[in-house]
Amino acid sequence: MNTLIFATNNPHKVEEIRVVLKGKWEILSLKEAGIDIDIPEPHPTLEENASEKSRTIYQLTGKNCFSEDTGLEAEALGGAPGVISARYAGENKDPGENTVKLLQELKGVSNRKARFRTIISLFLEGVEYQFEGICTGTIIEEKRGSMGFGYDPVFVPDGDTRTFAEMDTVDKTLFSHRKKAMEKLILFLDHKNEGK
Repeated sequence: MNTLIFATNNPHKVEEIRVVLKGKWEILSLKEAGIDIDIPEPHPTLEENASEKSRTIYQLTGKNCFSEDTGLEAEALGGAPGVISARYAGENKDPGENTVKLLQELKGVSNRKARFRTIISLFLEGVEYQFEGICTGTIIEEKRGSMGFGYDPVFVPDGDTRTFAEMDTVDKTLFSHRKKAMEKLILFLDHKNEGK
């Protein structure tokens, strides 16, 4: 089985990707690959940050790898928190504080439209490819649910009435921005394999 290093140590993201891939590829987290580094995300766009992470791992290992950067973009906030979603409330990257700040920023705002946007950067045999996935939805006014991570307790995807935090991983992947980007990645990898 082909192996890809996923440039993250977030177990939730790793689990989500493995559900989508259904065993087609072996996915190794940074920890599982024996890599202990914290890769900075200094850039102003998701595309550049995703690229930074995958390029760093490829240069370090020489192995095929991918990374992703995801942001929650609230329409009424001009796309914020966006690229700083993980550190919206500060550098300690506290998901609870980030969510509280988002709800405060949207207090009294009628436009609750938002979207999760994921960019995947794949380094395959030294060449970079990028894939985008988007999930549109609404930010509710109070947290609901205990599953998921990040902004999941306040995000209801279009087409459902539950927040991501009220869904198990299988249900969440039906809507997931990450899944949509991954599906593009899988199609690309399958096509590459067929050409060999």
